[in-house]
Formats: sequence, structure tokens, C-alpha cells
Amino acid sequence: MRALLANFVLLTLYVAGLACQAADADPPLLLRDPAISRTQIVFNYGGDLWIAAREGGEARRLTAGAGSETAPHFSPDGTLVAFTGDYQGNRDVYVVPAAGGEPRRLTYHPAEELVRGWTPDGRQVLFSSTGNSHIHSVSQLYTVALGGSLPVPLPLPSGEEAAFSPDGEHLAYVPYMQWQQAWKRYRGGQTTPVWIANLKDSSVLKVPRSGSNDRYPMWVGGTVYFLSDRDGPVSLYGYEVKSGQVSRLLENSGLDFKSAQATQDAIILEQPGALILYDIASRRAHRVPLHISADLPSVLPHFVKVEPKAVQSFNLSPSGARAVFEAWGEIFTVPADKGDIRNLTRSPAVADRTPAWSPDG
Repeated sequence: MRALLANFVLLTLYVAGLACQAADADPPLLLRDPAISRTQIVFNYGGDLWIAAREGGEARRLTAGAGSETAPHFSPDGTLVAFTGDYQGNRDVYVVPAAGGEPRRLTYHPAEELVRGWTPDGRQVLFSSTGNSHIHSVSQLYTVALGGSLPVPLPLPSGEEAAFSPDGEHLAYVPYMQWQQAWKRYRGGQTTPVWIANLKDSSVLKVPRSGSNDRYPMWVGGTVYFLSDRDGPVSLYGYEVKSGQVSRLLENSGLDFKSAQATQDAIILEQPGALILYDIASRRAHRVPLHISADLPSVLPHFVKVEPKAVQSFNLSPSGARAVFEAWGEIFTVPADKGDIRNLTRSPAVADRTPAWSPDG
């Protein structure tokens, strides 16, 4: 089996990228981590940050680092974008002008820092990190000034996603992480609540829930908006701070909303294949039409080496002459000694899994 695996690992694959979508004039795009200002939206696509007008249209590339740039957040005035970047081999906090320019690094700790937002005055970036935690899976929340001072911890023992109240005295936040966020309708011990902390005395008010996964708190006016799966597919909810009432703001019969961010009059929602804009005043939502025209080497046909970690499962033929492997979502058969390596599925648009031989081979 080791010889078979070694033979298979030497294979290079000709990856067709998005060739299967060539017939689709406007295929859905995997746009991640969207953020919104009064005039623009910014999002991650293909590992870089892209920015476009809020009404949609052509997007332009905002960053082009060798690593991946994620978790963008507009400053309150919309002139800067804070994000997590790994330009120098570690994920740190950066800011870049929304108009374009050179990103500026704000943090230097060897642990990862994930941008979570801004202070209401726009002078500091909010982020989470495990850098000073005794438990690797427990993040704490910090702020770092644009001038480059040392990060300052918030008076809370732990925290993940978070948003300041307009006056900066309270924080709506998710207190701890969930190891498997893609586990649909999970109801175990790691379900995530949204809490509201008073930063003066660290007292906590818990948003009402019954075992649901509540995430991505956003504070606009007197309402904390958040995503929840309490009624089925993940959708948008609002918690009125004064009345203590929770209401569902959007019906969602499609794919789960994956992330969300807000500005004073709107919320941008990530749904696989689309970005959804929710108008707070009218309570109406619509898909944002976006188009990307750029040199994207990753979607061109190219050769890649199949590393051992890409092999997900394997099985021997009844005769032992060949083996079958799953890698990169394709199914391959590999000779034990001499012969050709065969791609049996050639279906780049889907993931083929768990191959097995018939009894007669």
C-alpha cells in the first residue's frame, strides 16, 4: 500500500478550475466575509479583498498579498478597512485605505489576530487573539490604536465576534468559539450565545435563546442584530435592548447565512453564492449584483501535485492489481506496479467521496 500511495502522490493533476461553469454567463461567486459602509461593500474573494459600490456592479481588487486577506471591517467613517492578513507568514491586524493603497500592520504577536470591528470613534481596531490565553482555544478581545500602540485587553475573560454599542460603553459579543461551525442545527454543549457586557463593571446580560447557535452580533441604535438558527436555516434576528424582545427580521428558506456586518442603515449578509443587502428602515432585502473581471491564476487550468494529505480514502481491488483513491474531490485508480493512473470521475464541480470496488473488480 505504501508503494501504491507513493506512486499516486507523484501524480500531477490538470485542474480545470471553473471550466464546468463556462456555459454560465453569470455564475455564482464565493464571496466571503462581506463588510458594508454607507457607500461601499468589501469582501474576500480568491484570498484577496475586493471593494465595490453598495449597489453592486464591477468590483476592484483592494489587496493582493501572497497570503490570504480576511475579516474586513470598514471604519465608522468608511475611509479605512481593517482586516486580518498573513503578508509576513503570520495572521495579524492590518488597515488599508478604502480608496486603495499600501496596507499598514498594527499587531506583531506570533499568535493569530482576527479583526472583529472598530471602536465607535474609529480610532482603534477591535480584534480577538489567543496570544495571552492559557487555553489555546479560548480567545480574548483587544483593541489596538491606529498609531501602533500595544494592544489593550477588554475587561472580559474571553470573546469571539463582537460589536460595540454606539456610546462605546457596552459590547455585544459571542463569549467562546465553536470548533465545528459548519455542523448544521448543532445543539450540543458548544452552541454559541450572544451576550451583552457592561464594560464598566464586566456584568453580562444574555440575549434570550433556547439552545440555538447565535453569532455575528451587530449593534445599530438600540438594537443588537445577529444571526441565529433558532427557527431552522440561519437567518437575521434583532434584539431590542430596552424591551428585551427578540424578533426574526428575515425569512430564509435557502442556504444558511454565513456571516453579517452592519452600518447605520443596512446589513450585508453572506449567503453561499451571493451577498444580500438588508435595509434596516424598510426591512427589505435584495441580492447585490456583483461582477469581477481580473487575472485570477487559480481558476486557469494548471498542474498541481497531489500531496499525501489530499488523499481522503482508499481501497484495494479484489485482485490487488490496482487501488482506488479519493483526492481533490475526484476518484482515481492507481496500478500496484506498472500502468496508468486513471481519473474515473472528472467532475470538478462536485466532490466525489468514499470509493469502493465491486466484488468482481
